[in-house]
Amino acid sequence: MTTSAVSTADSASIYSQLSSGSTKTTAQESSDRFLRLLVTQMQNQDPLSPMDNAQVTSQMAQINTVSGIEKLNETITGMLGQFTQMQSLQSASLVGRNVLVQGDTLEVQDGKATAAFELAGPADSVKVEVLSAGGRVIDTLNLGAESAGRHGFNWEAAGVDSGAGLHFRVTATSGAAAVTATPLVSDQVTSVSNQNGQLMLELSRGGSTAYSLIKAFS
Repeated sequence: MTTSAVSTADSASIYSQLSSGSTKTTAQESSDRFLRLLVTQMQNQDPLSPMDNAQVTSQMAQINTVSGIEKLNETITGMLGQFTQMQSLQSASLVGRNVLVQGDTLEVQDGKATAAFELAGPADSVKVEVLSAGGRVIDTLNLGAESAGRHGFNWEAAGVDSGAGLHFRVTATSGAAAVTATPLVSDQVTSVSNQNGQLMLELSRGGSTAYSLIKAFS
């Protein structure tokens, strides 16, 4: 009697064939394809050298893994969509609130300008320079030593036009080393939107800004 033996390489090819088409088929199609290959292999196996049970179990575990990963991806995608909708609804309450964002523009109101900065580390000396629209230093505030983190400051701007286009620059040092100082300004949220899955805030002066760039709310 003649039998058609299936080699170990042929047996191992089931998973390789399945993997090569996994990006083009659904989990159900991959499962059906696997079962057809497995049944064909068992029908043509050598009776004197049957398939190893451990090999069959391993192949079945592999197809279950492929199916499970696809279902997990679908679940995560659905949850992400729901989270984005929930985040958009909650963020609607931010309209009209003030936020702290990176920027160096000084807004003068009632003869006073308020801004802030963030230090990457403690500093022995912190200096804030007020600059004209053309970049000329018109005043300097020596704030002394400051700890790491956010700090605010006020500048008395008596007689200065509110539309003068003023800016400020922060310089911080620790001994002879410079300390990174990030200038921060206050702005107001006028609207909220979702752009390509990213929550965006429309600010009164700063324009469209990602929610992740907001330093603080008030």
